[in-house]
Amino acid sequence: MSIEIMSRLTLDDLLDQLEQARQMAIEERKPTAMIQATVTTAKLLGLDKPVVKDVHADDVQTISELMNELSSEQAAITYKDIMG
Repeated sequence: MSIEIMSRLTLDDLLDQLEQARQMAIEERKPTAMIQATVTTAKLLGLDKPVVKDVHADDVQTISELMNELSSEQAAITYKDIMG
């Protein structure tokens, strides 16, 4: 790909290409590739940067508490949606 063509790529173009790659990974049941496309998308959007917030320790839920809020039916549906 020439530099001229690369300079015409937009963030939306890159995000579209990553979404296509993620969909292919889902269809081919390749979770590692799917995760990589998702992580790369997050990085492009700047979502990999820490967000500093003023949080009280009492307001923080543990992973166990969060998992208890997700019913086994919801977990099964989410897993099926991801893995097909």
